[in-house]
Amino acid sequence: MEYIKAKHIVMRTKSSAWFGIDYNMNIYKGCCHGCIYCDSRSDCYGIEDFDTVKAKENALPIIRDDLRRKVRTGVVGTGAMSDPYNPFEKKLLLTRHALELLDAYGFGAAIATKSDLLLRDVDILQSIKEHSPVLCKVTITTADDHLCQKIEPHVTNSSGRFAMLHALAKAGIFAGILLMPVLPGLEDTEENIRLIVRKASGCGVKFIYPAFGMTLRQNQRAWYLSKLQTLFPQSGLAQWYQKTYPHAYTCTSPNARALWEVFCLECERTGILYKMPDIVSGYKQGYENAQLQFF
Repeated sequence: MEYIKAKHIVMRTKSSAWFGIDYNMNIYKGCCHGCIYCDSRSDCYGIEDFDTVKAKENALPIIRDDLRRKVRTGVVGTGAMSDPYNPFEKKLLLTRHALELLDAYGFGAAIATKSDLLLRDVDILQSIKEHSPVLCKVTITTADDHLCQKIEPHVTNSSGRFAMLHALAKAGIFAGILLMPVLPGLEDTEENIRLIVRKASGCGVKFIYPAFGMTLRQNQRAWYLSKLQTLFPQSGLAQWYQKTYPHAYTCTSPNARALWEVFCLECERTGILYKMPDIVSGYKQGYENAQLQFF
């Protein structure tokens, strides 16, 4: 764990098209989850020593001042660049106290994570929910715990994340799944997609938002291919990626169309939302007037 300086932490988003989020808040930089596919390793984000988690110095006073300066309330997203529930958060409580500040200043919260440490803060999310929208996005890309342990070695396994979603649903939190990335050659099977949707339905999940493929650029590509070679040495996957996606940034699964059809049918059958406008409308329902408040 290291500390880095920051002037501001709660920043206005360029567009609210992504889950209706108005502001971004990244308290940590870097991640120690070890997911082999992470796009945040890319050079364009400028995160050196990505596997070393760095917390922003004086984060809570900065967040407090940032929120006080906002003319308009809105939904503050966290987890875009690094998981807000890394192992150090258990002791540091920076994410928890930041949520308390969102609650105090009348902002909503949208959290993306792979860690069941999120459940620790359900009480604050329920308090925020009294006045503003709350959205929890839990990344699950495979229903197979064995595969999960290989590609996401230091996070709560898939079964644990489904259990977390069930607990969030019971607590009245609008929660769902980020089904992304779906790794070509590893996770892009109809069986995997069907199983994820069906497990999600059994957990009371409100939505699933998918991307049937992944991104590969700069040093992220080199890292991912080296991990494929190490973890799946006899599969020929690394060579297949080099041949199929030699210079591509967006690596769409060859099965994407068939997967989308299966996914849509399963979501329609189980009543799970999967279109962005419907998801945003769903978790913001009843808060429209509150979000127009000005300080």
